[in-house]
Amino acid sequence: MPLEGPARIVSELTSRGYNVEREAVTLLAGADDPDAALDRAVEAAPDDALKVTADHVRSVLGSAGTRDPIDVESGAKSRTPGSKTTPEGTESKRPSAETRESERSTEGAGSTGSDSATDSPEANPSVSSGTDARDSSDVGGGVPPETKGFGDGGSAARGTGSVGGDEDSGSVSATGRDTSRRSITIDNDVTGRSTGTGRYEDFVAVFRDRYERLSAKLRGRVNHRPASAIQSMSGGQDAGMIGMVDDVRSTASGHWLIDLEDTSGTFPCLIMKDRDFADAVDEILLDEVLAVEGTLSDDAGILFVDSLHFPDIPRTYSPSTADRHVEAALISDVHVGSQEFVAGAWHRFADWLHSDEASDVEYLLIAGDMVEGVGVYPDQDEELDIVDIYEQYEAFSEYLKEVPGDLDIVMVPGNHDAVRLAEPQPGFDEELRQIMTAHDARIASNPAFVTLEGVTFLLYHGVSLDEVIAELPEAKASYDEPHRAMYQLLKKRHVAPQFGGHMRMAPEERDYLVMEEIPDVFHTGHVHKLGYGKYHNVTAINSGCWQAQTAFQKSVNIDPDVGFAPIVALDTLDVTIRKFT
Repeated sequence: MPLEGPARIVSELTSRGYNVEREAVTLLAGADDPDAALDRAVEAAPDDALKVTADHVRSVLGSAGTRDPIDVESGAKSRTPGSKTTPEGTESKRPSAETRESERSTEGAGSTGSDSATDSPEANPSVSSGTDARDSSDVGGGVPPETKGFGDGGSAARGTGSVGGDEDSGSVSATGRDTSRRSITIDNDVTGRSTGTGRYEDFVAVFRDRYERLSAKLRGRVNHRPASAIQSMSGGQDAGMIGMVDDVRSTASGHWLIDLEDTSGTFPCLIMKDRDFADAVDEILLDEVLAVEGTLSDDAGILFVDSLHFPDIPRTYSPSTADRHVEAALISDVHVGSQEFVAGAWHRFADWLHSDEASDVEYLLIAGDMVEGVGVYPDQDEELDIVDIYEQYEAFSEYLKEVPGDLDIVMVPGNHDAVRLAEPQPGFDEELRQIMTAHDARIASNPAFVTLEGVTFLLYHGVSLDEVIAELPEAKASYDEPHRAMYQLLKKRHVAPQFGGHMRMAPEERDYLVMEEIPDVFHTGHVHKLGYGKYHNVTAINSGCWQAQTAFQKSVNIDPDVGFAPIVALDTLDVTIRKFT
């Protein structure tokens, strides 16, 4: 297919692995035969070149011919032509146009097509909107609308590069997005800072750090005394304590006995079953930090609890917003390499990002599991489409090239990715980073705080959600409503409080899993279910997945929500759910 405009030229060069200068695009667009000029410019570029320059183009224009230049800003959007070879001449993993169209028409199980303009949560009973009456006080802004994504008809261009490839040098977005007002900061990133060796002293240090930082958030609520001081008090006296939960057990009478531990010792605290806060006991996890106040028994051996406090998010919390209308797309659990990766849905998502309807989307946040991985669960090899882990990442990078190149992308790893399982998980090593160079995506650790134009996102893959859902009553945490489990993590101000179960923790100098800062948006994945809502004005979103049900998921009764992309408006924090299956 001939190259008809600047946007197509940019996307074609990006598909071959090149950025391009603005002037080079103008010269190529003005050539008598843009296709031939582009091919020759690529040949003229040095083998190690990452960018096609105007000089490369000028060196070949004598043989390609020129015509009147076309303004790079006026190129019409159209579909990117499929590239069959990479710059080195090897076979490319990028799907051809014919393959992409075939994948669009053969979705995984549960595909509903694109025949309607909108879908409500009621039309998708497995999708949780987080707006039922039980949590009406914690949900703001009404029910986020859910709409179909960009359909098969009227596809838009994949203008997958920014001209010049460098925002700081005055590059211009081929899709017309204004990149000059963007800002991204990443905090709490353990990548390159991991010091833990797994020694006993390392574990003691990380738990002490957790206690100190979370107890500081509780000291204004109780008159705290160390366990050792309470042990020396007389019976009948009032006392308050902040401690880490060492044990929770029920008594023969149905009351609850909680052992709290601080840096000086342990003390037993009794919550009577008739207390109005007794229902909160079933939310308590081992190793979380909480505060109690009450009265000592006559023999001073037990503290009868009158009040119970979690670190929590203040109910009066007011989230930050951007000073302009701009949006972020949130996805997770892509699982490239699985036979059940729903490529057709991904193509529609990428097409939609190139449409006028998505012109306000300038950020893409990916919360882990970019690939399916190898050896993650029993008999996984029988469900793999790509069995080599490096080839999985190569394929993922090719799929990522389909989204607009002027998006700012931030990704964190998950439990299927090729990093350590223990959290915090550092970002990918240098070998994998060299593979995943598409669009210069930023790679951070899991978890990480990512601030976009003043709005702070907490990106966490979400392995601890399994633990929370297993330990808490279904009404408070379930796979069908994953955002409710996320509410519990916000309440505890820690993304993975319980140690020693499914969760693996790497002891570092400090506990990177503590939510010392309050996020404006909490984004997770892992459980392959879509759920969203607000907890004390913090938006909680679990973004579903891009993988149809596997045999393993069927065996454990997981019915995934596939092909959804929550879109967050940074100026209002309103959430719109786009559906691409």
